Amino acid sequence: MEAIIKVRDLRFAYGDKKVIDGVSFDIFPREFVSIIGPNGSGKTTLLKLLHGSLPPQAGTVCLGETPISKMRKRALARKIGVVSQQPRFHFEITALELVLMGRSPHKALLAFEGKEDFEIAHEAMVLTGVEDFKDRNLFTLSGGEFQRVMVARALAQKPQIMLLDEPTSYLDIKHQIGLCRLLKTMNRDHGIAIVSVFHDINLASDFSDRIIVMKDGKIRGVGTPDEVITKELLEPVYDCRIYVDKNPVAGTPRITVAGE
Repeated sequence: MEAIIKVRDLRFAYGDKKVIDGVSFDIFPREFVSIIGPNGSGKTTLLKLLHGSLPPQAGTVCLGETPISKMRKRALARKIGVVSQQPRFHFEITALELVLMGRSPHKALLAFEGKEDFEIAHEAMVLTGVEDFKDRNLFTLSGGEFQRVMVARALAQKPQIMLLDEPTSYLDIKHQIGLCRLLKTMNRDHGIAIVSVFHDINLASDFSDRIIVMKDGKIRGVGTPDEVITKELLEPVYDCRIYVDKNPVAGTPRITVAGE
């Protein structure tokens, strides 16, 4: 199977500090891939490089065979939907208006939304369970409701790939699981490749096909949850003692931080 994203020897630094240091991997169609690692390991920067908001200082990110640096932003936005960490809005906007922003890459410049745009936005809101919020101001939504609206906006772009930066942050357990199940549905039933940064290793283990483990801007491991959620790999990455067993429901590897 041909990779949908190809990353080769990617490098990026802020001043003298190397943040991404020789990273290479592939993402395949219909995959659910999680990126995990301690704070400061380069996860968010890597995601920005994948969707082109940061230009690589060396190496390449390609969609198929085409470097994203050679793609127009509108063309790139038709392929990749992005859900970033809790973006701030300084103006009043309804949930529907936000979701309709996802249609911008498919419209002519300065054109108004047409019937098809509203139908696609409605479909995205139904799928994500936020259709009842369509007339509500974003400032009135809970964290979980807002995250689902952001996913609906990305889904309205009709992307092949969705990139998410810690989408479960600030959510309670119920909404964390609900959002991950929603992403898995998009992945499994709608064929969207999911690449998501996760802080919670156990959530990544439960929902991912593969996991990329990072530390200090380098990849320390890539593989299935069973291959990378191991004591031998993760203890030096997170610099703490852990215990690994099996989730009694899902059968996936589960970590517990060991007490001193």
